[in-house]
Amino acid sequence: MSESIHPSAPHHLPGFITAPGDTDILMVVVGFILIGAVLMVGNLYLRLHSLPERMAHKSQKLQFEIVAVLGLLALFTHNHLFWVVGLLLAMIDLPDFGTPLRRIAGSVEKIAGAPSGGEVPEVADEGRTHADAAEGSDTTKPRAAKSEVPSHA
Repeated sequence: MSESIHPSAPHHLPGFITAPGDTDILMVVVGFILIGAVLMVGNLYLRLHSLPERMAHKSQKLQFEIVAVLGLLALFTHNHLFWVVGLLLAMIDLPDFGTPLRRIAGSVEKIAGAPSGGEVPEVADEGRTHADAAEGSDTTKPRAAKSEVPSHA
């Protein structure tokens, strides 16, 4: 049986028009292109969104956790200010105050003769003042307790 074309239809039909009951090839191709485009745009968006976090991680910044939290806040709240602040924080090098302070503390412990473990050893002669040590006073005489020392006020 041959199919007849309706008399009012044009005699030359474009290739994307399919016969009734056939698979619409154009719709299938456009569907795949649409799914691929959505996945590519989503991937691009997530890569752009995680840019500050990747920048802070790559350069070993101290503020990496703060940048990561700002990125998550920007993702879940759709507030772009968090993302901009995270990007700026990832670009800025904050000075490292911890390392010099630890080195100063270690040097002071070394000068004082204290062990560098954070523990201060008990001094056997705590009651002896610097003035008594400078005078070379006799250590056999009894000392007054701290509460018995007269005040200068």
